[in-house]
Amino acid sequence: MIVITAPTGNIGQRLLSLLVEAAPAHGEELRVVVRDPARLPEAVRGRVEVVVGSHGDAATVERAFAGADAVFWLVPPDASVTPDEAYSGFTRPAARAFAAHGVGHVVGVSALGRGTPQAAQAGLVTASLAMDDLIADSGVAYRALANPSFFENLLEEADSIRDNGVFTDTVAADRPAPLVAVADIAAAAAGLLLDRSWSGVGSVAVLGPQDLSPDDLARIMTEELGRPVRYRRRPLDELRSDLLGHGLNEAFVEGMVDMKRAKDRGLDSGVDRSPAGPATGFAQWCAQTLKPAVLAAPEAVDAR
Repeated sequence: MIVITAPTGNIGQRLLSLLVEAAPAHGEELRVVVRDPARLPEAVRGRVEVVVGSHGDAATVERAFAGADAVFWLVPPDASVTPDEAYSGFTRPAARAFAAHGVGHVVGVSALGRGTPQAAQAGLVTASLAMDDLIADSGVAYRALANPSFFENLLEEADSIRDNGVFTDTVAADRPAPLVAVADIAAAAAGLLLDRSWSGVGSVAVLGPQDLSPDDLARIMTEELGRPVRYRRRPLDELRSDLLGHGLNEAFVEGMVDMKRAKDRGLDSGVDRSPAGPATGFAQWCAQTLKPAVLAAPEAVDAR
């Protein structure tokens, strides 16, 4: 029995699709934890067991992890609380349930940065790494998927790219860093969940095929979209003001700012790439995912 948390999110829905197709051949049953079962794709509802509720709730995870052999763990974003509450606070009931029900293997979504000079002052990443330690201390075999920033973050910039030819971030324009497509994270998770020959505690870096700077991204987007795209670097103070203006928790905002500062100082750099497994290139992702979003009519984008 494999339990999938956050099965309707960007990563979870892709993972669920992969496992629904592959699990029967591996003799695996699937169970999902979801707040709103109506959000599950209709094609998979009859092929998985559904536990309704939040996987941050103790009673829900008690039901969800009973009889489970493996769990995919992903903390949903919650900018209304502190980083520690958002990661370790949300995960604590699950860690107790892992131990109580003898769950053997857990695969979690986490971040790059462990062992770097920036790790202790990296805001949300620091909180994510502490969550990994909490899970590892529960006694399960654990693999943290150590991810850089996602290609999909650029979808939030689709309107600006379409209307102004501009995307923004807070890192230096010429700083190369790894990025990743969420589909590759889902594929890595599926591989670990279906082949549980691994043991102990560790992390698996999930990276795109090459490091790219914002200037590199602008060049590739210009080529793939057929229109000029340039990068504008946002000051951290501007980011902080914008996020606070949206009513986010002040400590969470500082965690976001600290993470962005750490990334600009090399938090994600220097990670060796594994030769195993395909990785989605940025040009491929632009053509398949970003281009349709950018070229869509504004009213169509607003209606999504």
